[in-house]
Amino acid sequence: MSTVNHTQEPLLRIAKRDGISRPKAYVIRIVAVVLSLVVSGIFIFAVTKLNPVEVYKAIFDGAFGTSRRSWVTIRDTMMLLCIGVGLAPAFKMKFWNIGAEGQVLIGGVVTAGFMRAFGGSISTPVLLVIMAVVSLLAGCVWGVIPAAFKAKWGTNETLFTLMMNYVAIQITSYCVALWENPIGSNTVGVINQQTKAGWFPAVFGQTYGLNVILVLALTVGMFIYLKYSKQGYEISVVGDSQNTARYAGISVKKVTVRTMAISGAICGLAGFIAVAGASHTISTSTAGGRGFTAIIVAWLAQFNTFVMILISLLLVFLQKGAIQIASQFNLNDYASNIITGIILFFILGSEFFINYRVILRGKKEVEAK
Repeated sequence: MSTVNHTQEPLLRIAKRDGISRPKAYVIRIVAVVLSLVVSGIFIFAVTKLNPVEVYKAIFDGAFGTSRRSWVTIRDTMMLLCIGVGLAPAFKMKFWNIGAEGQVLIGGVVTAGFMRAFGGSISTPVLLVIMAVVSLLAGCVWGVIPAAFKAKWGTNETLFTLMMNYVAIQITSYCVALWENPIGSNTVGVINQQTKAGWFPAVFGQTYGLNVILVLALTVGMFIYLKYSKQGYEISVVGDSQNTARYAGISVKKVTVRTMAISGAICGLAGFIAVAGASHTISTSTAGGRGFTAIIVAWLAQFNTFVMILISLLLVFLQKGAIQIASQFNLNDYASNIITGIILFFILGSEFFINYRVILRGKKEVEAK
């Protein structure tokens, strides 16, 4: 009877979990948040000698300290959430859409173009509908191009969608130079500032009320689409195994193109919301890196759009808080971003312990479950 030689066995082994209960997963996430606050507090005191509690209060104040700050936080949360919702079907299909930045920009450019061209000749409600449609179509085209190449010739979607971002940036730069106002400023300025033609109207007395309504409607619709529709099922099957999908009679090429059309269209609509419902201008920074941040949102939420609401709010909350503590305590951006990074590190790290388990030397996997 042989014995196990523990000297040749690693001290720790990592094994993928078959599954974990939802309450236990939430406990792991809560512990991660608490630990992140403790470690951040230690860093704050060690480097700045400030009271961590006061710094945390300032973070909250930066996001929700006033009514205006609260609505700006909500506005930016909706923007990030909209892009995350757009990325969800593509990533669930294992199509790595890194092109949300470009899809947002191209949707924003056509929105700005229509706002400038028809702001004085078409009523705002009709113009808003037209701009929404053209932004959807523009984003759809920007998503279908890499999908079609992937389906036809098997191109790398990560590189293709990334390169499409740069094309969109150059188109945006060209339009900014073409539309600059005043001449020589290299900016478009606020479009239709006097007439507000093409701007989102206030809803229930709130400037960004329509932003919230549109994005939450998309959030609910995408949840239902992915979870209960036939097309959502096909996306899930293709994402799990393309061979299984083909065996089941699912056209992988068709699902790929269709799903990226939807993904790009929603990201294009985010550009419409950014221009018509928030900034009322267009620039190469309109997307503001949200296309990449939304990848974190989609992955952390495991493509559950309702969970994306909380994650989007958390990321925007941390961003606003970092800006506040940098100004209030005279900290440079590096120190405030380190605090944000620590918190995100623990939150992202918690997903590792949800999906994997650590097995000590001499322990069987069955005993470690």
